Amino acid sequence: MSSYTVINPATTEAVTDVHLASVEETDAAVEAAHAAFVGGWRDLAPGERATLLRRFASVVDAHVEELAEIEVRNAGHTWGNARWEAGNVRDCLNYYSAAPERLFGRQIPVPGGVDVTFREPLGVVGVIVPWNFPMPIAGWGFAPALAAGNTVVLKPAELTPLTAIRLGELALEAGLPEHVLTVIPGKGSVVGERFVTHPLVRKIVFTGSTAVGKRIMAGCADQVKRVTLELGGKSSNIVFADADIDAAAASAPYAVFDNAGQDCCARSRILVQRSAYDEFLSKLEPAVTGMRVLDPTDESSEMGPLISAQQLGTVRGYLDEADVAFEGSTPGGPGFWVPPSVVTTEDPQARIWREEVFGPVVAVMPFDDEAEAVALANDTEYGLSGSIFTRDLGRGLRVARAVESGNLSVNSHSAVRYWTPFGGYKQSGLGRELGPDATSAFTEEKNVFIAH
Repeated sequence: MSSYTVINPATTEAVTDVHLASVEETDAAVEAAHAAFVGGWRDLAPGERATLLRRFASVVDAHVEELAEIEVRNAGHTWGNARWEAGNVRDCLNYYSAAPERLFGRQIPVPGGVDVTFREPLGVVGVIVPWNFPMPIAGWGFAPALAAGNTVVLKPAELTPLTAIRLGELALEAGLPEHVLTVIPGKGSVVGERFVTHPLVRKIVFTGSTAVGKRIMAGCADQVKRVTLELGGKSSNIVFADADIDAAAASAPYAVFDNAGQDCCARSRILVQRSAYDEFLSKLEPAVTGMRVLDPTDESSEMGPLISAQQLGTVRGYLDEADVAFEGSTPGGPGFWVPPSVVTTEDPQARIWREEVFGPVVAVMPFDDEAEAVALANDTEYGLSGSIFTRDLGRGLRVARAVESGNLSVNSHSAVRYWTPFGGYKQSGLGRELGPDATSAFTEEKNVFIAH
């Protein structure tokens, strides 16, 4: 029997051991999910499915504090973040509970009869969740999939399985039929790989590294299996000289250091118009050094530790190569701590400028004009997120249209909301999650001609 010891990243202490499923156990779970799909879930009246999802949301709401406490220990997230993440699962369930009754088909004018379309669920959906945001990314996958009439098998990351396991228990408590939502902890090379190869799993939803995403995409091609990929990022925060520099500098740390920089949407490259460069850096420094990096059990903490010793070594490797302009603090002691760090560079080929660090590190580079800012922002294989700070609304929209990225914000560091589409360009992803059309991504359109 294989198991994994979950570690608290703030203390390096063991939390608990979690059983890791075998291929045979994964097969049994997929087959049970398929039986639940054909045995009633897909044929449940839309209003009844909506009621169950709202009940699930209500049960999650009653356990927000419990789920948050688990995530603080399991993932090292701050209390504020963990509460938001649990609440996001609740909100996604509530939002998509409105979808079952709105999966409308169409009537298409044709000669000789009537033509209608239906939105049919796919079957079993495999959701593979990363370790950086275990709760919301799970909810982004299973909420619309369940709303569309699919059953779900969900593999949490080995490092952070505990909240997903609890959400699976809460689904049953809310009255979802057994095997409609099944959480299967296990290795990616075992459980995740079997999701890809199992013929009864008709769609994969994967969030993680671009390298693994490419392998999943290739595997899904063997069965012409649908896949949604949300992958890496190296997003830019573009600050023009006409912007509110105080506001841009105050916002920048939260655009990159949230979750200790372990965020594919992190604006880990800051481009500042040269005439405002010195002023921006002078105001960024106190914003960074003033961040409260504390043990995540302290409710005032704004940033916690990295997830693992391996991630700590990776991030320190980048910092060892870089010119650190200034940095914040850490509480010290045990735990995988790196201070929020700002490096400066004018070399667009520097490794720290081009590669996803996935830690509390941001690189700052000057630019001269709008065209150069766009060119520097687009000079990357990624295209997931980004921000533009300017008082010129026309420029903000123009630059947002020109930057090759899936999610952008103007005069804000946030661009991800469950009621709007989310996904990336280039090697940051394939397909769109969230938003009002997400349930359609978990259905097939069926066309039926009825002769007069």
